[in-house]
Amino acid sequence: MMKKKSFSKFVFKFIFLFLFLYYFFISIIAVTAPGGYYLSFIDHYFNLISWLKESLIFGSGSLLKLFGYDTYTLDNFIIRLSGGKGVRIAHDCAGHGIISFWAAYVISIDLHIKPKLFWLIAGLFVLWFINVLRISLLILALNLNWPMPLGVDHHTWFNIISYLFIFAMILLLERKMNKTEASIINPNPTKQ
Repeated sequence: MMKKKSFSKFVFKFIFLFLFLYYFFISIIAVTAPGGYYLSFIDHYFNLISWLKESLIFGSGSLLKLFGYDTYTLDNFIIRLSGGKGVRIAHDCAGHGIISFWAAYVISIDLHIKPKLFWLIAGLFVLWFINVLRISLLILALNLNWPMPLGVDHHTWFNIISYLFIFAMILLLERKMNKTEASIINPNPTKQ
């Protein structure tokens, strides 16, 4: 009975946190985009989406440079290959839905603060890197005329791959938590 109660608590907490974080990011987008209900203070000091988009541009440019491709950036979050085509990093490209999902999951689980922070930061970095990889590959695909695999657009591929990584990280984390719980219950399994 207790397990069912704690699972229900987890589900409620997860859904609440996911919706809160997701709509928090949407709110940031809404008040920092010109033309809407614009708040310059939020735009200048708390524009998390712009910071995330800038980090994606920096990461993609650095990754492409590592493989010998020169890039440059333009206003409005555009990154291009030198002498070639580029992409504009839109608000949806930031991956705020996937970030919200992972953060809500990690915050909702019953775990001490130190490992919780580790898993939160590690997972966010993995998701950020997947996004950097996607943007870098998209730029190369546009310039080298590569088709999208199976005709599926890059946003869908990003979501599929990101959620596969999230579920793999959840399995890894759950295994680690179960192993830790088992060692607490029976600290010396060889002695009975």
